[in-house]
Amino acid sequence: MKIAFMGTHGVGKTTLCYDLAASLKRLDLSVDLVKEVARRCPLPINRETTRAAQQWILHTQIAEEIALEPSFDYIVCDRAVLDNYAYLVNAIGRQPELEDLVRHWMRTYHLLVKVPVVAPPSFDGTRDVSVAFQRAVDQVIDKLLADYRLACLRLPPTDRSGWVPAVIDALALPRRAPQLDLF
Repeated sequence: MKIAFMGTHGVGKTTLCYDLAASLKRLDLSVDLVKEVARRCPLPINRETTRAAQQWILHTQIAEEIALEPSFDYIVCDRAVLDNYAYLVNAIGRQPELEDLVRHWMRTYHLLVKVPVVAPPSFDGTRDVSVAFQRAVDQVIDKLLADYRLACLRLPPTDRSGWVPAVIDALALPRRAPQLDLF
């Protein structure tokens, strides 16, 4: 089962991925993460991104998901191909030759989780801190979700502590491990 956390930069997707993976491990499920690919891109990202950079990110994301899927029951993805594609759309517009790939690959996720913008992005060495850029990408993601008619779990901007339990509930999993805690 593949779960993707989607949203613009600086909304807490990475933290949620690790929190969900830890919760799944406590349920004795085999799980691994597809970490955010953009941070490893050898080409310009953020507002300076290029078509080549976004293609590298998109294809690397797909390759990493393919590599993990046979070995784990649950794959938690720090982004989906759609929100990676949204950065390209924001920069240079829609790319008809990539649309079919993105549409097709989005059907491989069992659960899409949209993380809302709740605060301005903070600088972490890579992340762009422009609020206008953050919001623009978020709007592109929402437009692509609507255009592709994709259902997703939209986390509420309040009650951040309830986000992981909401995902666990959406997966129809128990919130607590089946065995008793030893300590």
